Amino acid sequence: MEFFELARDIFPALLSGLGITLQLWVLTLVFGGALGILAALARVYGSKPIYYLATGYVELIRGTPMLVQLFIIYYGLGDIGILIRPFSAAIIAFSVNTAAYQAEYIRGAIQSIRGGQIEAAQALGMNKLKFIRRVVLPQALRIVIPPWSNEAIVMLKATSIAFMVTVPELMAVGRMIGTRNYRYLEVFSIVAVLYLVVVLFFTQLLDMLEKRVAIPGLGAQKINKRKRQ
Repeated sequence: MEFFELARDIFPALLSGLGITLQLWVLTLVFGGALGILAALARVYGSKPIYYLATGYVELIRGTPMLVQLFIIYYGLGDIGILIRPFSAAIIAFSVNTAAYQAEYIRGAIQSIRGGQIEAAQALGMNKLKFIRRVVLPQALRIVIPPWSNEAIVMLKATSIAFMVTVPELMAVGRMIGTRNYRYLEVFSIVAVLYLVVVLFFTQLLDMLEKRVAIPGLGAQKINKRKRQ
């Protein structure tokens, strides 16, 4: 009974933290998605210098922990006089991180598009930019939805590390409540349930989106699934 009373008492505060978590998540997916598309295009269609630059970025980000990246942006840049607010630092770090993974998914989707379309586009007089914009991206962004959905859910849970730079998201609010009443087990159990409900909800939405926009005969089978260490 005491557990449910606790849940009722702290729910408004946790809901406020959940709102911050969802803001972080949505902004991360928007900015990270845009950067990921650019990085993917650079790796597929860019000149050698651009290709190597994009590849270096992808490998660097994928090879280092996101928490380290967050600390570099928030604490490290602060050491040289570049002060970034906690919320903004979290968005930058998360966007840069997820973009590297999304770039690989999008690159795989682009390369899965049938090569004969290039000849068809050239026959129609399309230049490279128009071909990418009108032929490649509309297909690739639909093909990439299955692995992108996985990435989106991973990032929803990963936003919890933002509490390390004092962003008042769900995890931070739960920790703050726990330090006040010392009921950590119960508080974090409630936090875990909230994460589970939100993750299941958005997983269902993304599954519906995937089925709705699927291209018959095409898929993302060749795109490697993301593995976090």
